[in-house]
Amino acid sequence: MIELGVNIDHVATLRQARRTWEPDPQWAAVEAHLGGADGITVHLREDRRHIQDADVRRLAELTQVKLNLEMAATDEMVGFACELRPHMAMLVPEGRQEVTTEGGLDVLADEARLADVIARLTDSGIVTSIFVDADIAQIEAAARVGARVCEVHTGPYAHAFQVGRDAEAPAVLAELARVRAAGEAIRAAGLRFNAGHALNYYNVGPIARLAGVRELHIGHAIVSRAVFVGLREAVREMKRLMCEAALQREEGAQ
Repeated sequence: MIELGVNIDHVATLRQARRTWEPDPQWAAVEAHLGGADGITVHLREDRRHIQDADVRRLAELTQVKLNLEMAATDEMVGFACELRPHMAMLVPEGRQEVTTEGGLDVLADEARLADVIARLTDSGIVTSIFVDADIAQIEAAARVGARVCEVHTGPYAHAFQVGRDAEAPAVLAELARVRAAGEAIRAAGLRFNAGHALNYYNVGPIARLAGVRELHIGHAIVSRAVFVGLREAVREMKRLMCEAALQREEGAQ
């Protein structure tokens, strides 16, 4: 069954706007769990713009579902991850001026160093993931450096969906085909196929129906919906949409 990892970064964004203690990301993790989340994702950025070190430490200690730590492949972050040992560490590119992650990691440009980073994380018992664009060469490089999971960047698909407002629009179908091909390459390489970035309640269905996709990581849309309906209900609604789409895929394959 398809799984949902809920990114709670923007709960911390709201807290940091006032430099106070609320809303508490730990409580957000509890509510997401109660809504049906299979995992919690946080991105500990180098500039600490939202999630803080103390948040990750508390989540690692208290969260009852999988914890996925998004991180840059720096010595500081690798050391922090090896100390805390989250269930999964996902290597992502990071720019100080970006609003959010803008693309996949360029594995081809830094294979030797990334292989060393992944070896260190693996030796600490951490499942290693790499956030990649829907690019076959990058996926093959991710396999070479020892990653166990590839998360495909769905931003271009989501952007095409937002512009066209139609799941059958040619641009949407083209981007969906790229994600599908990437997923097939990931699975052929013996890696786990995850996906995420800019997915929401309107565009998640076609991604969740793709063959072999194991887990979707979604944050901003869920936290935004939670402002109006509460986090538990927002997670429950997203998980329902994902599961219905995955069931349609299974029924269509029979």
